[in-house]
Amino acid sequence: MLPSKFIIVAAALFLSGCISQPSGELLTGSVVNVPVTEIAGNHAIFIASTRERAADDKQVFDRGRSAMLNFARVNVTVPKIHKVGQIELRKSGKEADPSKYFTATDAVTFETQPEFSKALSSDIAARGGRAMVFVHGYNTSFDAGVYRATQIAQDSGYTGTPVLFSWASGGSTTDYVYDKESASAARDQLEATLRMLAQSGARRIDIVAHSMGTWVTMEALRQLALTGDRDLGGKLGDVVLASPDIDVDVFKSQMRRYGKPTKPFFLMLSDDDRALKLSGLIAGSKPRLGDYKNAADLAEYGVIVVDLSNTKSGDAFNHTKFADNPEMVKLLGQRLRTDDGFASDRDVTDRLRLLEGGLM
Repeated sequence: MLPSKFIIVAAALFLSGCISQPSGELLTGSVVNVPVTEIAGNHAIFIASTRERAADDKQVFDRGRSAMLNFARVNVTVPKIHKVGQIELRKSGKEADPSKYFTATDAVTFETQPEFSKALSSDIAARGGRAMVFVHGYNTSFDAGVYRATQIAQDSGYTGTPVLFSWASGGSTTDYVYDKESASAARDQLEATLRMLAQSGARRIDIVAHSMGTWVTMEALRQLALTGDRDLGGKLGDVVLASPDIDVDVFKSQMRRYGKPTKPFFLMLSDDDRALKLSGLIAGSKPRLGDYKNAADLAEYGVIVVDLSNTKSGDAFNHTKFADNPEMVKLLGQRLRTDDGFASDRDVTDRLRLLEGGLM
């Protein structure tokens, strides 16, 4: 018989996951015409992915792993009725109505990296030389990653180029081990993506990583450090690690190899993160970085810790506070829009301290 602890964890995983999953079909082929006054935002999301191209063009990419990077750009509209921290999703069988739902209006795939880099460089130049890379977490289908990247760009007020790095998550709560292996397979390609951005005219590259995506991110940064280019020639901006699904000892080892960053990494954790508690049980009852209770010792590694335990979440598992808490995502945007180093970061950091204390 299976151990009782395994049964409990397995049952809980069926109920958990990073975000509520859309239908899996990104494009519908038919979009309701609505007045532009009903649209709050229109975002071009650039995509570098270790996923295979989907047989169904409406999905663009699927859960399978690709040995090489694939590239795309997806345009997504956000309805005027959108509420900060939410993703208004179309239910299966409903019309793609941009006045009610996040709607992917079209997608362009690129056959080669030079083609993608040319389009990316043009967009970065038009947006002031800024790029933000979002790395999603476990149990995230391709379309779910696109919608989350769009929501972060919209709610944070980010004016640079949003780039989704979509690794081959299975998009199912039962795929935890598959996702762990997919994350491992993706670290070299995230490193390649960051280098490509640095060569595409970006003067500053920010990274926002969530859950298991933080492990992919830390491994890519560690690899950059090993080559002597840990900050991408001075272009690396903020690194935000939200609800990291990383063993604490592993993270400390990664930071020792990376070295104390010039600009501190930004860690968001919460001791009521139920998804990470389940992950910790699977890992032999070892704490995960995202619910680490004794995080004060991380300051010596060059990490600013913000404890979101006292803030509300729109997710029953308290695993996506960085994006679904309205005040948090707005403050995240203020930090990402800051250009002038620590002195100008101070006001945002102080306000985050109020937020973590439940005073906002």
